[in-house]
Amino acid sequence: MPDNSPPPRYLPFLVLGVGLLAISFGAILARYAQGYGLPSLAIAALRLGLAAMIVTPLAWWQSRSALRAMSPRQMALAAGAGFFLALHFATWISSLEYTSVASSTALVTTNPVWISLASFFLFREKTSRLTLAGIGVSLSGSLMIFWSVSHQGGGTNALLGNLLALVGSWCFSSYLLIGRRLRAGMPLPAYVWLAYSVAALFLLAACGGGGVALSGYGTAAYVAALGLALGPQLLGHTAYNWSLRYVSPTFVAVVTLGEPVGSAFLAWLLFGESFAPLQGAGFILLLAGIYLAARGER
Repeated sequence: MPDNSPPPRYLPFLVLGVGLLAISFGAILARYAQGYGLPSLAIAALRLGLAAMIVTPLAWWQSRSALRAMSPRQMALAAGAGFFLALHFATWISSLEYTSVASSTALVTTNPVWISLASFFLFREKTSRLTLAGIGVSLSGSLMIFWSVSHQGGGTNALLGNLLALVGSWCFSSYLLIGRRLRAGMPLPAYVWLAYSVAALFLLAACGGGGVALSGYGTAAYVAALGLALGPQLLGHTAYNWSLRYVSPTFVAVVTLGEPVGSAFLAWLLFGESFAPLQGAGFILLLAGIYLAARGER
């Protein structure tokens, strides 16, 4: 379907669902990569760098003219989007070293609060009452998950890990808000290539400055990094970026709140990270809030 064709009403919601499923594997694959010896900063750099390399031929084949015609304002926005995306992954993946998967994903997906506040104060965009109700219900679920996990004592330094996850949420909120503005006048392949490439350059520079090596690890570590690039990044984040043209960034942020459900289930299945009844109730509230927000999305 051409990028400028109006899609059926259900399609953005379906695409977001597929993206959410793919992104739920992000924390799991990052944990595997850390277990194979990859530093968190290297994981983030490889995830974005590999994704940018894979999408380069498509971007230049389909959107070469759009890239050449970019205005200085668009270039500045692309640099800002890439910077915040890089910072998001650097802080969030690092948080997984110190706190549990469920706690990290519950905090990093608090985007709806920050995006709805920024959309109102910066752009005077109003959110429907039903969407606000969905945000409230979903965040109640996130708080229940966080409260439950914090009392289980998971992680080596839960306070630091939770703070890093929260900073990651602020950065991802900024990335989505900039993306909404940039996507309005730019084809998807061009925007994705720019955002991922700029983010990868920032992360590579951080690796170089911090003495973090990108080579010398086992095959399994690079397979995990490639899985992050193909699944959570190219399929998951690109689905979110495509949807930004047709739904509000607030609703996209609400959908991301479903990530803790999938990630916690996978962490239980693969790492034996159990979740308490209070977490289960939080998962139900998260899904209910996403449903309410979908009903309220114009």
